Amino acid sequence: MRKWKISGEHPKWKRDQVQQALKLRGYSRKTIKAYCSQIERFLASVPQVDTDISTSNVQTYCLSLLERGVSHSSVNQTISAIRFYCKHVLHNPTEIQYIRPKNQTKLPNVMSEKEVAQLLKSVTNLKHKTLLYLTYSAGLRVGEVVRLRYSDLDIERQTLIVRQGKGQKDRRTLLSNLAWEIVQKYIAAYRPNRWLFPGQSSDRHLTERSVQKVFEEARQRAGIVKKVSIHALRHSFATHLLENGTDLRYIQELLGHTSAKTTQRYTHVSTKNIQRIQSPLDRMEMGD
Repeated sequence: MRKWKISGEHPKWKRDQVQQALKLRGYSRKTIKAYCSQIERFLASVPQVDTDISTSNVQTYCLSLLERGVSHSSVNQTISAIRFYCKHVLHNPTEIQYIRPKNQTKLPNVMSEKEVAQLLKSVTNLKHKTLLYLTYSAGLRVGEVVRLRYSDLDIERQTLIVRQGKGQKDRRTLLSNLAWEIVQKYIAAYRPNRWLFPGQSSDRHLTERSVQKVFEEARQRAGIVKKVSIHALRHSFATHLLENGTDLRYIQELLGHTSAKTTQRYTHVSTKNIQRIQSPLDRMEMGD
């Protein structure tokens, strides 16, 4: 079986080469960071006596990830990163065989409307409140909300523009009246400049980790026992729209999903139709 030489002195590979190749092909910063980390961890797993990458190296590494409980989607991303490295940095992709684990089907974590209301009411800090209101009311990813600018809020059309979201696509989503009222109060108090939600330095936006921490603290204060992350607000936005009769195609556009299959997951967590069905147990007359 043919093998391909590892670029750079193993395991000290040339990160700059990989970053440049990814940037040239329009990959997002988040994907570049993830690919570089995954490739570096993979190369560190290759015995130092090897200066090549083989099918055996890749399969052994991926199997070890699965055995450690790493999700199938993460392993698949690792394989994509290794493939990219072989193709665009080593320039020899075709000989290595990749076996991808079957994708797992997991239901999105969703909060009820009552739980979302509890969570939002529990926040007193105006900046934190504005962050969470916009995240839920517009169905944003955490990376999208931290990168918002004031100019992205289209007041006349009551929409919010998400610039270069996942897949490097712009899209429009909802800007609710209530969220806009909170935003106005926030802007009057904080007077943000470049970013709507600046970090410690005004020329940098707030970090995703900071927003995740804001959500977690709010979840605990609201007494919500479900182990959910801030991404649950996006899932809840979609599910609540569906339960209130919004067409799935519109929800797909608001969320920026390329495939309708991704949006269809929310039909499986919606309780609207399930609640109409009576359990056979409830039709039985049970004695003491």
